[in-house]
Amino acid sequence: MDSFVSYLNSFRDIVWGVHMILLLLGTHIYLTYKTGFIQRKVPLGIKLSITKDDSSAGDVSQFQALTTALASTIGTGNIIGVGTAVYLGGPGAVFWCWITGVFGIATKYAESLISVKYRVQSKDGRMLGGAMYALERGLNMKKMAVAFALFAMIASFGIGCATQINAIAEVFDSNFAFAGVPRIYIGIIFGILTAFIIIGGIKSIARVCANLVPFMAVFYILASIYILFLNYDYLFPALKSIITLAFAPGSVEGGLIGQGIIIAARFGIARGLFSNESGLGSAPLVASAAQTKNPVRQALVSATGTFWDTVVFCLITGIIIVSTVMKYPEVNMINFQNGGQMTTAAFNQIPYFGSFILIIALTTFAYSTILGWSYYGERCAEYLFGRKAILPYKLLYIAVLIFAPVLALDMVWTIADILNAFMAVPNLIAVLLLSSQISNDTKFYIDNIDHTHKEEIPVVDK
Repeated sequence: MDSFVSYLNSFRDIVWGVHMILLLLGTHIYLTYKTGFIQRKVPLGIKLSITKDDSSAGDVSQFQALTTALASTIGTGNIIGVGTAVYLGGPGAVFWCWITGVFGIATKYAESLISVKYRVQSKDGRMLGGAMYALERGLNMKKMAVAFALFAMIASFGIGCATQINAIAEVFDSNFAFAGVPRIYIGIIFGILTAFIIIGGIKSIARVCANLVPFMAVFYILASIYILFLNYDYLFPALKSIITLAFAPGSVEGGLIGQGIIIAARFGIARGLFSNESGLGSAPLVASAAQTKNPVRQALVSATGTFWDTVVFCLITGIIIVSTVMKYPEVNMINFQNGGQMTTAAFNQIPYFGSFILIIALTTFAYSTILGWSYYGERCAEYLFGRKAILPYKLLYIAVLIFAPVLALDMVWTIADILNAFMAVPNLIAVLLLSSQISNDTKFYIDNIDHTHKEEIPVVDK
């Protein structure tokens, strides 16, 4: 078994090697050019995200679609993932993580645009979309569409469910060990709670996410401001080290070491890509269900997800970790074996509230990811097997949620990483081959943002 796990880890390292990082980052930069630097329209996207569009076709509002997508992308990676980037790549990794988010906005915009443009409608009126429909309808690549849906559906059980509930169980184990609650009970409680939510479909999931995501976002930002205030005397040194060590080797207080631009960029870019999921094709699965007048309008809203996830949340977390490690001698790099331990120790240095902030943030971030990915997997299951597959998929998802807290999940993480790469390839093929269409639609609708898309949405027998 150990040799098999070792083989999987080696295969994952190959799959997520320099070539994949260059493919994703190169796509980000290329689409930034093709869309005329769409990042400049982020303020418009934020405005549209809170603008109702009830008269347009769709299952949920633009805001609900955004918060459901954010529920999936804002997860443990925004805290533990950033800590891992700093642990492995030094403070400079935070800079490259942020840069990835800035350019990733264009890819999130592009993949959402084609998902809305090529979406279809079921006989009972539900909107169905995603990379698989763009591949099938826009490029006539049915086999590639099936591959994307299959990889995404299987990945939902790993990165979207098992790993997240395991993270919640770890939080309870670490902070409430005195209560002696068996981990299986945590799975049962969250399994029952999730069943009540996801059985109701996208409208039920979207309603919960529309309330949960703003709460956890505001909570984390306010808590972060409190921590940054306590670390005010180290904010400038932390920012200086993040920028300086992004390009050159060096060291700062707390044992933080920068090994140069190659190492900092490698781990910063990788963590940024994992965090915001731009290029993965996940968020467009829910974007295609939104009520919107035209594809560009919803694409702008979806693009703000990467802005909030990486440009804001990951940057804040990075500054907190670097400034705290620099300020408190107890949090020294030599005392830790991984980024998760360093992140936990950094937050624990904050008087009175540090552990509480970490517990609430990790629990809400992880649980929101469980809800969002349940919908992603459901859409892919329906595409592959028809509507009859929805209930069995949900029951299996809940079963995984219940039993995952007692499983060793190192192999699950590895398999999920591999499947995510396999998801990304078909999705990137779609956005690159349809980039001229994306560019043309952007040029037309960006100055006619309230124009209603006239093309009739096809009805399919699903």
